[in-house]
Amino acid sequence: MALTIRLQRHGTKGAPVYRMVVCEKTIRRDGRFVEILGIYNPKPRGRDVPYNLKLDRVDYWLKIGALPSDTAWSLIKRARKGYVAAPVSAAPAAPAAAAVAPAEAATPVA
Repeated sequence: MALTIRLQRHGTKGAPVYRMVVCEKTIRRDGRFVEILGIYNPKPRGRDVPYNLKLDRVDYWLKIGALPSDTAWSLIKRARKGYVAAPVSAAPAAPAAAAVAPAEAATPVA
C-alpha cells in the first residue's frame, strides 16, 4: 500500500478550497482518504486564511513513508517558513492630492 499526501478539490465553481489528505496512490482525487492534514484556500477573502496545516501529522506521515505531490510539498515548505500571502485590497489607494487638501484647510487665512 503506497501512501501519498495530495490535495482534494472542494468548494464551488470559481472558488475552490482544497483539503490536504493522506490516501492510497491508486484512489481517485476526491475519493477515500486516511486522514485530513489541513486546508488550502487559494483565494482567501476577508479573514480566511490561505492554508492551515497540521505540521506534526505531516511529519508523522512523511516519517512513515508517504510521498507528497509537488503542490503538497510546496505548501508544506511554505507552512514551515510561516509564509502568509499578502491580503488583496479591494479599494485602490487614495490619491496624494486628497491627503494634502485637509492640511491646507486647517491653516488660518490672514
